[in-house]
Amino acid sequence: MDRATLSPARPTPAPTPSDSPEPPTGLARVRVILVLGSLIALGPLTIDMYLPALPAIADDLLTTSSAVQLTLTGTLLGLGLGQLVIGPLSDAVGRKRPLILGTAVHVVASLLCLVAPNVAVLGVLRLLQGVGAAAAMVVALAVVRDLFTGRAAATALSRLMLVMGAAPILAPTIGAAVLLTGSWRGVFAVLAVLGVALMLVAIFLLKETLPVSRRRTGALGPVLRTYRSLVTDRQFVVLALVAALGMSALFSYVSGSSFVLQDGYGLNQQQFGLVFGIGAVAIIGASQLNVVLLNRYSPERIVFYALAAAVVSGLVLTLLAVAGGGLVGFVIPLFLLLGAIGFVLPNAPALALSRHGEAAGTAAALLGAAQFGLGALIAPLVGVFGNDGPAMAVTMTAGSAIAWLALGATVWRSRRSPAPALAD
Repeated sequence: MDRATLSPARPTPAPTPSDSPEPPTGLARVRVILVLGSLIALGPLTIDMYLPALPAIADDLLTTSSAVQLTLTGTLLGLGLGQLVIGPLSDAVGRKRPLILGTAVHVVASLLCLVAPNVAVLGVLRLLQGVGAAAAMVVALAVVRDLFTGRAAATALSRLMLVMGAAPILAPTIGAAVLLTGSWRGVFAVLAVLGVALMLVAIFLLKETLPVSRRRTGALGPVLRTYRSLVTDRQFVVLALVAALGMSALFSYVSGSSFVLQDGYGLNQQQFGLVFGIGAVAIIGASQLNVVLLNRYSPERIVFYALAAAVVSGLVLTLLAVAGGGLVGFVIPLFLLLGAIGFVLPNAPALALSRHGEAAGTAAALLGAAQFGLGALIAPLVGVFGNDGPAMAVTMTAGSAIAWLALGATVWRSRRSPAPALAD
């Protein structure tokens, strides 16, 4: 693991300077990262802002906590399925138009959530919210791949994690503040306003990064062939799985934390928002330390050892949760696990996207669909297993362990083969 060991996909002709945007530098680079960070934050804001309201939604709509958690699953499914459509569309028509259209869908769905009469309707509308937010997330990743490659892409994604990391910190706090002055429905009014603001950002501050000469056909046949080339690339699939399992560990925390910390450990809504924010700080800090580590170590090596640390932290978390170690004994290993995931989240997607720059939107779509689709399947397991500390700990640890084993097996096979190292 001393150097990059995963072989690249079949090389594609490098774009000429005339049809490829120049990588931004200096203040222009900072502006691009801030714009992309604000766009990619729409997904976490949509997911996290209503977390403090989950128990209140269950009471108001006369349903169970597990049924309310399925509205979160609907959002994750929307984020995953929406990217599968929007990614190829952005490769065909450019990045801006799908982004603006998707954000408009998010705004409309948010407004309709204000009048949802029952949990079933709310779940459907949350799915539409996810579809709309998917546009922002997949386009942001595609723009990163349009402008950066290799370690530069991993560094840019780490900076995006810094900007995006503010969303999990602020979202539950904003949601809790809304609950102090109104009902849970007010959370969706705030999301609608944020959607409008980000639509304006997309219109006026984001430049098109995919020239017409580099656009691909939007016909179904070529799109399916592109997806086939992605799913038959074993190393891309493994890297996407690693990214998805890392994200599923995070979503297991997101799905179960409000019930575990409020019902299990007795925190109120405001205290939960504070503890949840500290967990987000752990992820942000790791992602920024990752930028420093990339100067000395390959992204694969960082991911491999970060997953190992996640497994160890998860085992400690599980033991203390079962033994009844109290709130402090629960949150310390939990924050260590989240910090380890903070190293996985920027590096695994950057490695996967570096293999298919010729179809960045489609590759980003499949990557995002894997992350949110697997997250949608795994996150409800916390509720199925009891919505308590041990259930959340086991779910998070299992995902990290599978990702670690999958990456280790792939690196081992790659080191035995004569394939060249991953190019930066």
